[in-house]
Amino acid sequence: MTTTKKLRLGPLPKTENVKLTFACPASLKTDLDRYAALHAQAYGEAVDAEKLIPHMLEAFMAGDRGFKRGEQAAAK
Repeated sequence: MTTTKKLRLGPLPKTENVKLTFACPASLKTDLDRYAALHAQAYGEAVDAEKLIPHMLEAFMAGDRGFKRGEQAAAK
C-alpha cells in the first residue's frame, strides 16, 4: 500500500523512557494497533502501540499553537 509511506509519524528515535500508565477506550486501542501495523509495514520494523503513543503525543503537542503560545509566555 503506497499510502503507508505518508504516515505523519516517521521512524521512531531511540529515547530514554519513563513509565506512564493510562486508560483509553477500546476503540482507540484498536485504532492504535492498526496504526502500529501500518507503521511497521511502512518502516519495516515491528512496533507495538505502546511505543507509538509517546511519539504521537509529542507530535500533537508540537503542533498545538495554543500550547506553544503558553510555553512562550511562561518563558518570559
